[in-house]
Amino acid sequence: MQVLENISLKPYNTFGINARAKFFAELHSDNDIAAFFSSLTPERMPFLILGGGSNILFTKDFEGSVGCIRSKGIVKLMEDDSHVYLKIAAGEVWDDVVKYAVDHGWGGIENLSLIPGNAGTGPVQNIGAYGVELKDVIYSVEVADVIARHYRAFRPADCEFGYRSSIFKKKAKDRFIITGICLKLDKQPVLKLDYGDIRQELKNAGINRPSISAVRDIIIKIRSRKLPDPSILGNAGSFFMNPVISADDFARLIRQFPLMPSFRSGDEIKIPGAWLIEQCGFKGKRFGDAGVHGQQPLVLVNYGSATGAEILALAEKIIGSVNRKFGLRMEKEVNIF
Repeated sequence: MQVLENISLKPYNTFGINARAKFFAELHSDNDIAAFFSSLTPERMPFLILGGGSNILFTKDFEGSVGCIRSKGIVKLMEDDSHVYLKIAAGEVWDDVVKYAVDHGWGGIENLSLIPGNAGTGPVQNIGAYGVELKDVIYSVEVADVIARHYRAFRPADCEFGYRSSIFKKKAKDRFIITGICLKLDKQPVLKLDYGDIRQELKNAGINRPSISAVRDIIIKIRSRKLPDPSILGNAGSFFMNPVISADDFARLIRQFPLMPSFRSGDEIKIPGAWLIEQCGFKGKRFGDAGVHGQQPLVLVNYGSATGAEILALAEKIIGSVNRKFGLRMEKEVNIF
């Protein structure tokens, strides 16, 4: 492992923000991760682990150590009559993992196709899309404990998974380095088709009995149509989470806004944040080089030279507008540094 100093993070975040790291290292193996783990002396703290840099916004330079995990490996640990268990290195590109599972006929993550980022950062956000969340298939999360200086595995109940949240994002975000994950996938996949446009797109394609491969292809098609490619237009995917409210609060809101869309999430109601942002007039708007995507208003974009502070200011403007109009609080999904 080579530690570099004063390195630009622009190539390492999908917003393309030109922040700098005081110390930086690429971590290509478990040995590199262990060396980085050992290098975190007080003068090199705090630390930040990057995967694909797809869910982060830098608003200033990082005055500590940044480790970019590039470790690779997908191994079948075990299987039984119903499930297969895959051990995946943290640096594996997430969509490559989904393709690997689908190509082998193992179900459970096909709805998570084309989500940017790496496998190791998936549990931090509890990534989710089209009615599926990573917590549904996690068997364990392997971590290095920076404080206790040892390695351990978290089972799902330990991870405190929530809506785009986990123990790794909240109360223990400065303690653990995720080194790998283990997924529990289905040998007899049960398809989840009732979210968004999946069924209609399958019907349009003349697919009446879809396979997991067909579902993956359809979701890639939908996401490619709606979401900008970060290699072309800087973005971090959905910048905001959908507001989740009680049924009573929704009943009051729907009387005032009868066209408000919604969908049930357990005993609560989710309101599509994209609709709220569009109703406030931000869809497709541009403020200098910071803007709101014209197809998916949950996505904020960098048209070229926007700073992280400018994108954050736009986010705060949107949050304030939605709150004033609807009395709802839009929470940021992206991690702000």
